[in-house]
Formats: sequence, C-alpha cells, structure tokens
Amino acid sequence: MSEEWGIAPPPFKPDEALQKLRRELRDLGLTERDSRFERRGSLVARAAVEGDALRAARVKRPTRGSPEWIEKVLRSGADLRSFVADLKTQLALWSDRDD
Repeated sequence: MSEEWGIAPPPFKPDEALQKLRRELRDLGLTERDSRFERRGSLVARAAVEGDALRAARVKRPTRGSPEWIEKVLRSGADLRSFVADLKTQLALWSDRDD
C-alpha cells in the first residue's frame, strides 16, 4: 500500500535505534553494563549495532549462570517496538523466584 501512495518508511538508523532501545530498557528498570541489561544482578537483554541492523537478544529465563539467549535482528522501528513489547511482557511474567 505504501507504494501506491508514494510513501516510504524512514530509513532505519541502527545507532539511533540503539540509543532509543537503551532509554526504553532503562525506563523498564533495567541497569546497563557494557551493552548488557540486568535486573537485580541477572542478565536479561543485550544489544549491539551490526552493520545496517541492530542485533538484540533477551534471555529465556533470568539466571545468574550462563543464560540461554533468544536473538532477534532489528531492521526497522516496528522491529524495535516489538522487541521492547516482548521484553516488557516477559519481565512482567517472570516472578521473583526466577531472578
């Protein structure tokens, strides 16, 4: 439909998207350390610019040991919003015993 109207989405800028992601994750109460985000000492997310995309990941379950990561490549603002919404949902589902 966007082609019919001659409207294209704005170009994705991974550096700006990373800054936005950092702000949003801090707003969720996460602490950032070296592009990794923690909640109560447990890693829950990470993000880094990779070429023309943003590579982000969240853990399956919070753990203090070696976490299992679910990775996602973000190439648009919609992908970024989806990642943040998914992480927000997971944070709400994880109970204190999982931390």
